[in-house]
Amino acid sequence: MKIKNILILLFLVAVQHSIIAQDSIIAQNTNNSKEYVIDQVIAIVGGKILKLSDVEVGSNQAKAQGYSSSGDLRCEIFEDQLREKLLVNQAMLDSLPISDAQVDARLNETLNNYIAQIGSAEKLEKYFNKSMVDIKEDLRKSLRDNMLAQSMKSKVVEDIKITPSEVDAFYKKLPKDSLPLINSQIEIAQLAMYPAYAQKNIQETKDKLLDLRKRILEGTSFTALAALYSEDKGSAPKGGEIGFLTKNELDPEYARSAFALSKPGEVSRIVESQFGYHIIQLIERKGDKVNTRHILMTPKPDPEAVKRVTQALDSIAMFLRNDSMKWDKAVMYYSMDENTRFNKGLLMNPQSGGTKFEPENLSREDYTATKNMKLGEISNAYESHDKNNKIFYKIVTIKSQTPAHRANLKDDYYMLEQAAKNQKQLSVLDEWVTDKQKSTFISVFNSFKTCSFKSNGWVKPE
Repeated sequence: MKIKNILILLFLVAVQHSIIAQDSIIAQNTNNSKEYVIDQVIAIVGGKILKLSDVEVGSNQAKAQGYSSSGDLRCEIFEDQLREKLLVNQAMLDSLPISDAQVDARLNETLNNYIAQIGSAEKLEKYFNKSMVDIKEDLRKSLRDNMLAQSMKSKVVEDIKITPSEVDAFYKKLPKDSLPLINSQIEIAQLAMYPAYAQKNIQETKDKLLDLRKRILEGTSFTALAALYSEDKGSAPKGGEIGFLTKNELDPEYARSAFALSKPGEVSRIVESQFGYHIIQLIERKGDKVNTRHILMTPKPDPEAVKRVTQALDSIAMFLRNDSMKWDKAVMYYSMDENTRFNKGLLMNPQSGGTKFEPENLSREDYTATKNMKLGEISNAYESHDKNNKIFYKIVTIKSQTPAHRANLKDDYYMLEQAAKNQKQLSVLDEWVTDKQKSTFISVFNSFKTCSFKSNGWVKPE
């Protein structure tokens, strides 16, 4: 996305629930010096108010993202925001547990994303012409409301289950020409092995980190060095900052060292975790959460160990191709990946939660290895990276291939099950909204009374 578009969307999201959202905004008419209202309250839902600016900014944001409505866009946005206010109001009545620490964590995550997109905190402050403190305060309330609404929605639908007969009925009701077109998909299974690390390579990594730590203690910016040298691709562009997290959300060794730091700016000694080796700097502590930045480095495997592992994998591949060994047993006996070893080696798609991938959604290494393979074929050994960015080697096989097709129960049951469950959840949520409308004070003002709402309970009879 071009930076201009990023800034536009960033501005719309930030402004939508913050800077404009005041009880009334007064502007000066330069012709007659009279004051006039350019924003006003247009609805009250329980203890929550909705303003004209909320709808205007929401409409502009929808247009900027390419959304078009078949009806009145402003009325559609208005009703969506009424529903959110109803959810937030009920969440507050039910005292749903959204802590300040949770809001701060989401706030920091949001700001970190903004800063990563725009380039730096200073650029963000310049763009909004506000200090970071003011930007945080503007966003905190809207984020809290959003979290309350999502929490309430989850509570309403948390017990919803879907049965196979309901999935079947959902599928049969769908017009055949409206069934989604599913791209070609494959299932991949892997047999993975990790090479050993030579002690000299580990020491070289530690020496590099010790040198960086020395430079930081002498005054060099931790943020600058993290951006240049950290191997954590997610946090390096943000100067190594990972945001507010609890001990349970961090690697145990990382957490132990991070929480042992006592004052902002303090730098840890070298810490070994499941991801590699780190030095950590404390930014801030709030309750049971800590915000840190780090520099991560991982040793490179010993070349002789790599050679032994690839030779072993190629030998296993040869036995599999000759049918001297069965895939499932080979994975159980030899694979070192605990995430796939007991699942016959099948890779899980993190986007769908299933085992099928569209080829273009595979990792670069897996796509390159499998793009010309046939069903049941065994690859040669190749290098890959696990979720902790550690190097390992593997052979893979294609367990199934599905050509592009219209969705059907046999090939796409998981996707149709999720779609059926989502529809059922929406239906239950609509019923909940209708019920809460009856017992909640709701007042809609001005021209919005004439909107054609999907739910009839927003405008009370006079």
